[in-house]
Amino acid sequence: MSAFRSTYLRYEELTKLVHDWARAHPEFVRVKSIGKSLEGRDFWLLEIGREPDRRRAAAWIDGNMHASELCGSSVALAIAEDAIALHRGDNRHDLPAHVVERLKSILFYVLPRMSPDGAEAVLRDGRYVRSNPRDRREHAPVPRWVAGDVDGDGAVLSLRKEDPSGEFVQDPEIPGVMLPRRLEDTGPFYKVWPEGTIENYDGTHVPDPHYLADNDVDLNRNFPYAWRPEHEQVGAGSYGASEPESRAVIDWATAHPNIFSWLNLHTFGGCYIRPLGNAADNKMNQEDLALYRQIGEWGENIGGYPMVSGFEEFIYEPEKPIYGDITDFIYHTRGAIAYACELWDLFARLGIARKKPFVDHYSKLTRENLLALAKFDRESNKGRIFRPWKRFKHPQLGEVELGGTVSTVGLSNPPYEVLPEVCQRQAAVYLRVAAMAPALEMKARYADGRLEVEVANAGYLPTYVLDSAKKLALDARVFVEFEPQGGVTLEPRDARVEVGHLEGWGRGLYNEYIFFQRSRGSVSRRTVSIPVRGKGRVRVRAKGLRVGELVEELAID
Repeated sequence: MSAFRSTYLRYEELTKLVHDWARAHPEFVRVKSIGKSLEGRDFWLLEIGREPDRRRAAAWIDGNMHASELCGSSVALAIAEDAIALHRGDNRHDLPAHVVERLKSILFYVLPRMSPDGAEAVLRDGRYVRSNPRDRREHAPVPRWVAGDVDGDGAVLSLRKEDPSGEFVQDPEIPGVMLPRRLEDTGPFYKVWPEGTIENYDGTHVPDPHYLADNDVDLNRNFPYAWRPEHEQVGAGSYGASEPESRAVIDWATAHPNIFSWLNLHTFGGCYIRPLGNAADNKMNQEDLALYRQIGEWGENIGGYPMVSGFEEFIYEPEKPIYGDITDFIYHTRGAIAYACELWDLFARLGIARKKPFVDHYSKLTRENLLALAKFDRESNKGRIFRPWKRFKHPQLGEVELGGTVSTVGLSNPPYEVLPEVCQRQAAVYLRVAAMAPALEMKARYADGRLEVEVANAGYLPTYVLDSAKKLALDARVFVEFEPQGGVTLEPRDARVEVGHLEGWGRGLYNEYIFFQRSRGSVSRRTVSIPVRGKGRVRVRAKGLRVGELVEELAID
């Protein structure tokens, strides 16, 4: 079993792995850097598929844009490894032969770690980082928390201090477990803060901790579609795509209109989050929605997670969308089937009934749920989350205790023991999504002074991918081009003939009248015919932005 299926890789380990794959399989694996972080780490992108420079439909996967969400890297690598295995003749998911051939015919673009600096800080120090461990803001001289390893033990945990106004009490049975204070509790009571120091501390007033107190940007608020400034969207950054990570991804996406599906991997929760992010489903293109319903069915039955609307079930404040989201950017500007996956179904593992809206799982929790987590940690996670408290003299706060919750393994990410299952199931889902790719086919023949070319789409998706994408400047029409050679001539107007859009055979889910079965007409196939004169050869090329091109040469005599 590959290491990333049983642990979370450091940057150097991940770098070695992707380059080892490229060296072992140069005929269908390529790795390149699409940019560098501010600390000098590369954003490694895997390109999987034979002839990667020959454009055709491509499926994208990215992981670990949020630093602590390490499982995203593992699942992205698992999808990459399973795609590589298909080219080696190893069908790890028992897919039908025709599905395997379709997957081998497309390209996979895999960015396993979008935030290498942040992930490294989490793995090295155990500190909390949202996306990247940097802060380039000019701060007013007011107090703020700066995380750090104050006792030099190699980990950044939490600190607690007894205080009659404290909001927490210690569980009497499980060391390290702090419970929200109730009216009936008799104490002692504690304040709980991040391990670290207070910048601009006046010796008396402790500031409120904030998850972006010392790391300035949330990458999933930094993408330019519907971007809002910081006072409207926390974590937005100074402007849309201000960060090297988001810019690298945007540049690649914009230069590759052949990307038809986009999976953005996060933790935790156990759900898939689809568009729309800014409006209810009754405002969504219903043809698009039908496709997402089909993916949602695979997700529920194979991956074990429900699919939810970003706006209807995953906004933190009513009627207030999340701005600057990557999947919104890809769906609305690149016309791809974009969605996020919150890996690791911790709530289900704790026996918490499914809530609606799904986002309530994160806020409407009880002490009993926290105790269930402590029990899970003790029985199924080798006690990795809750650490006992130890005394320490803090340079600013005096006598405190260090310990508490370490969220990396078991809370923010699945336990190592569960990771193989998560990788296996989520790869199985996304390979099916990737197999929906539009598939251009061409047959050309010459007879009686005419060239006749039949162009077809044999894929599930249409050549324009999403119905809503037809309105974009991205022109997804298919064309046939003719290049005469030797003594062959043709009319200049016939050198390039529009085929237009070609429909796929798929309709999504619940998008047809199942009791009144009728097929559409010849919407997936077109034939063009042009006159030619002379003798020689003609190169025929069928091409489209989203499906690449096919080339054939015919003799004319």
